[in-house]
Amino acid sequence: MPEIRNFTLNFGPQHPAAHGVLRLVLEMDGEVIERADPHIGLLHRATEKLAESKPYSQSIGYMDRLDYVSMMCNEHAYVLAIERLLGVEPPLRARWIRTMFDEITRILNHLMWIGAHGLDIGAMTVFLYAFREREDLMDCYEAVSGTRMHATYYRPGGVYRDLPEEMPRHTASPRRGDRETQRLNRAREGSLLDFVERFTDRFPGCVDEYETLLTDNRIWKQRTVGIGVVPPERALQLGLTGAMLRGSGIEWDLRKKQPYEMYADVDFDIPVGVNGDCYDRYLVRVEEMRQSNRIVRQCVDWLRANPGPVMLDDAKLAAPTRESMKEDMEALIHHFKLFTEGYCVPEGETYAAVEAPKGEFGIYLVSDGANKPYRVKIRAPGFVHLSSINEMVQGHMLADVVAVIGTQDIVFGEVDR
Repeated sequence: MPEIRNFTLNFGPQHPAAHGVLRLVLEMDGEVIERADPHIGLLHRATEKLAESKPYSQSIGYMDRLDYVSMMCNEHAYVLAIERLLGVEPPLRARWIRTMFDEITRILNHLMWIGAHGLDIGAMTVFLYAFREREDLMDCYEAVSGTRMHATYYRPGGVYRDLPEEMPRHTASPRRGDRETQRLNRAREGSLLDFVERFTDRFPGCVDEYETLLTDNRIWKQRTVGIGVVPPERALQLGLTGAMLRGSGIEWDLRKKQPYEMYADVDFDIPVGVNGDCYDRYLVRVEEMRQSNRIVRQCVDWLRANPGPVMLDDAKLAAPTRESMKEDMEALIHHFKLFTEGYCVPEGETYAAVEAPKGEFGIYLVSDGANKPYRVKIRAPGFVHLSSINEMVQGHMLADVVAVIGTQDIVFGEVDR
């Protein structure tokens, strides 16, 4: 009798390459995958339900925690949906700031992706390189919002505050002498815009370093070329968006096709793949980092030349200044009412989508005229991409499952929302 070699294997949820709490039940013939059944719900935080029990502005922070690598892009979709129902448009400077931080967030996301994807497949050095640049961009988040990850920086009607005129500085410590501290602070002399401009000058060279490590590396190509192929017609049927769709050769990007904020006014290209495999999706995301760098530079130039307000002058939406709050009882009461009760949004429904780093991130918002949403439905790209994993891994080896999870760029906050 031939030996029966069918296995049912649990992959995750504690596996380091599962990118969160993904449990895959793999049916295998030897080492070849016959079926992959993704089990989700192990991180369920009920974001949509929580958002329906809170005033609109209190849920902005929950959006950061969905895809916790693309924080401000998630906020952006939610804030856009509220603004559409309110019928307001933020000041021009606020829209340029949002565009700049959307692209900084895209670079942050892709740096995390290239580091983790490389580590999964066995390329360790690129992880250390990518996190070197991530550190600088996290400092930009911290400079504008006071926090490195969950920023809550975008607000209906604009952004929390204008860009700071100086960057936080490193201080000397027992582990770091004065000379090293001075070297680190050299890039921090000046405003946030100066810091970002210096970053955009050197970042293309950093991307060249990542490509030197990976693009022509024969081991990297053996692990990614021809793996997880999705033809263009099938990519559309599966509802793939972002780099997953563009890697299959379909030029679809909401920033070009349905421009929001200031994307109609900046110059950039949409990278598109040919074969729809892991390698093409890698090339698309690497080129996206270069294009995001171009957009950030254009935003810096515009913001330097055009000062102005960053929040609507509307007392229903904008909190009073800290100074007036300390001196004026009316302002203190206004601040308290705004942050506890919020504001009522007119009845209606809307869908606002942004081109998040992982794909189309959308918020379907229904208002019944109260100060909290009647219904919030989140269209998370990672959730849709995960549904295609069974099709992408069939016929591949167990090790290729890790490459496919990496190429999908899954983050479980938005999958289990």
